[in-house]
Amino acid sequence: MIAIKKLKVNLGGFTLQDINLDIKPGEYFIILGPTGAGKTVLLEAIAGLYPVLEGEVWINGREVTKLNPEKKGIGIVYQDQALFPHLSVEGNIAFGLRLRKYPKQEIKAKIAAMAETVGIPHLLKRSPVTLSGGERQKVALARALVTEPKVLLLDEPLGALDPETRERMQRELREVHRRLKVTTIHVTHDFEEAVALGHRVAVLNDGSIAQVGTPEEFLRQPSSEFVARFALSRNIFTGRAEDGENGCALIDIGGVRLRAITESRGEVRLSLRPEDILISQEPLQSTARNCFQGMVTDIADRGSVVYVTVTLPPDFVCLITRQALDELELRKGVRAWITFKASAIHVF
Repeated sequence: MIAIKKLKVNLGGFTLQDINLDIKPGEYFIILGPTGAGKTVLLEAIAGLYPVLEGEVWINGREVTKLNPEKKGIGIVYQDQALFPHLSVEGNIAFGLRLRKYPKQEIKAKIAAMAETVGIPHLLKRSPVTLSGGERQKVALARALVTEPKVLLLDEPLGALDPETRERMQRELREVHRRLKVTTIHVTHDFEEAVALGHRVAVLNDGSIAQVGTPEEFLRQPSSEFVARFALSRNIFTGRAEDGENGCALIDIGGVRLRAITESRGEVRLSLRPEDILISQEPLQSTARNCFQGMVTDIADRGSVVYVTVTLPPDFVCLITRQALDELELRKGVRAWITFKASAIHVF
């Protein structure tokens, strides 16, 4: 559906370089990365809003690199919605259709159908300035989709919303995509948003692609320390791997020897997600190959969940619920056991 080949864009002191992506028809594709990584530049280069120094953009087998967005069949939704305040909701949605000179009756029918799809038929006569953030985002989405674009580009569409509205809009974006099946490229810096929405994810760092894969691969199999840190693996170590027993390698991370499933030997980097570590007051009877006792040195409350640091040394950050924290009576200075599987360790 979309092929991006060796794309290069230069914006003064910033360069987007050697971008290669293949996005499938009907895919919900996420471009993920920190602020300043080049996410919006990439999105707007695909749209044709930035001049491309090198490379090509193909849509449906057609090379469209230098075409304007409307000639590429692209719809765009920005974080700030960019609605026209002097037009009603209905007028905003109709804008692209009127530019394309659709007949009045067809415009009316398309607006009604799209308003129903995104759940805003009751807002059509309202002014955008009277709407909530979530409602404005729905209007912007309807305006982009009503012209039936081949590709929908979303630039941080949920970034300005409060947590409850953001979560609701994630559900609604999933439902709209399920109904319309339009190929979508969604830019965000929020990895939880990426996991919730994306079929696949491209992680962008400093103008280059760091990793492409499913959300599960991004979380469980980061390709580099940057990706592991950005995905909040939190437990990232350097060690030396050598042959172990029963199909496991032994990795020494400074006096602590971990059992891991890997073919790598010698100096390695590894990550371990905090939710993959179990905490207990006594050693657990389980098939997990790694079990160590340490001391609780930090407890970071995040509301419904808590990050607990257990120091052996080194430090291991574990994720548990508040209920588990209370039941285990964990506090700074107490001894605790941590347990995790050899397969939970990812070596890169």
